[in-house]
Amino acid sequence: MSDTEFEGIVASPWSGGASPFAINSKKLGMWLFIISDSLTFSALLISYAYVRLETPNWPRPFEIWPAIAKSSLMTFVLLSSSLTMVLGVNAAFNGDRKKTVRYLIATILCGIAFVAIHATEWVTLLGEGVTPWSNPFNPAAPLFGGTFFGLTGLHMLHVTIGVAYLAIIAWGFGKGKYTAEHVEVSGLYWHFVDLVWMFIFPMVYLLSVNPK
Repeated sequence: MSDTEFEGIVASPWSGGASPFAINSKKLGMWLFIISDSLTFSALLISYAYVRLETPNWPRPFEIWPAIAKSSLMTFVLLSSSLTMVLGVNAAFNGDRKKTVRYLIATILCGIAFVAIHATEWVTLLGEGVTPWSNPFNPAAPLFGGTFFGLTGLHMLHVTIGVAYLAIIAWGFGKGKYTAEHVEVSGLYWHFVDLVWMFIFPMVYLLSVNPK
């Protein structure tokens, strides 16, 4: 490399102040997190599908009422939260702080409702003797409990973290400490969590409906 070429690199107009990817660092960081986390959920879902297909008489304990009704309600709640999140981001970019905070609070309440309903499902299964290591439906398929609690538990953890994250963003945006970009980035996380549930719901619940 010649001295002229080296000086040209040193004198480059980009010095870290602007993104070479035409995206701000917060949004880029969130996209990188979403990509990495999607690989985690993909691996778990693929593993679940493999174990289920390779296990004879895989348990199908979920009856239309109340299990499928509850999971359908949870799906509706999450879809509603996606709508309120979109409206919140739109209000943020329009400069309406009060409306943004209200929509974020509505999204938070939907997240809390999802976790609360899901917790009742866990309590029901635990009461029936299902654990991460065994289940009364088919003792020869002990991985049913492990895959169910593993997948739904990890997703519930993401929803819980999302609720806390949105609460911080709502408080900060209401105080003028955060910008519309912060709200948008939090929306990316929330939509990702909603999207993951759209895979878990049919694979774990709808394909395990009790035929009786």
